[in-house]
Amino acid sequence: MGVLQVKRIYLAPEETDGCRILVDKLWPRGISKEKAMLFYWAKEAAPSNELRKQFHADHDFDAFRTAYLKELDDNAAALDLLAVVKQHLANENVTLVFGSKDEAHNNAPVLAAWLQSKLD
Repeated sequence: MGVLQVKRIYLAPEETDGCRILVDKLWPRGISKEKAMLFYWAKEAAPSNELRKQFHADHDFDAFRTAYLKELDDNAAALDLLAVVKQHLANENVTLVFGSKDEAHNNAPVLAAWLQSKLD
């Protein structure tokens, strides 16, 4: 059984990453598809444009987390992502990759926590 991980896409891919999934709506600057080494791009499971813009404007992470979790619960693409993650975790690690400089305050850890709650 694999482990669900979160990592910046700008860090070099490692063998322990396993299945790499980009969880941002926008493609990260300066990263080629070859360098990203992605299995899947879950852009439809990323926060809505409205929520992303609101978070960048007010920087209220708690409000962002609450709103994003609600979006995830109502998002069919998030359930599709859950199925992909579950399938891969049976055999390897799954790494959610993101572009934000702030490793703690972005959508990836929120999404990882939501996925983990559905896997438990």
